[in-house]
Amino acid sequence: MERNTADLGLAGANEQEQYLVFMLGRELFAMNIQAIKEINEVGRLTRVPRMPDVIRGVVNLRGAVVPVVDLGARFDKPRAQITRRSCIIVIQAGGDEEDVQDIGVMVDGVNAVLEIPAAEIKPPPAFGGRIRTDFISGVGRVNDEFVIILNVDCVLAMEELATLAGVSSGEKLEDRSAHVMAA
Repeated sequence: MERNTADLGLAGANEQEQYLVFMLGRELFAMNIQAIKEINEVGRLTRVPRMPDVIRGVVNLRGAVVPVVDLGARFDKPRAQITRRSCIIVIQAGGDEEDVQDIGVMVDGVNAVLEIPAAEIKPPPAFGGRIRTDFISGVGRVNDEFVIILNVDCVLAMEELATLAGVSSGEKLEDRSAHVMAA
């Protein structure tokens, strides 16, 4: 399956998008900054019973209960060890305005916000790989290094995360997490 830059949501080869570049282990990943609400240090996480390892817990973000996804675990890697560089990237996920939900994504460290020209972004490889190809929107080249650009909507698809957590389709992950914070 071959995709061109139009499939990647890029209008032309001369255009640039801004991406937040971060680390998971020793690998570089990026996401478009338009999806990012804020970046926080890893603070107090409240563990939610019966949640899969992908859901690290919930945090209180100015009175809102925000589930935190361990991005390494989401990619079938070992759970991240929390260090002084660990961060939670808060993202607004969901396609429809009614279904938008803040979700925290735990990463090993944030590197920088970079502009990556569209000409330097290639489609994801259609073979192999350590993460699902639908999680990748492209592979960018920055300073002779490859950066995996994530498809945030796919990585944080609420329906799939709810299925992983065993949540019924009528109850949002956010609703289930709120019961824990209220207790």
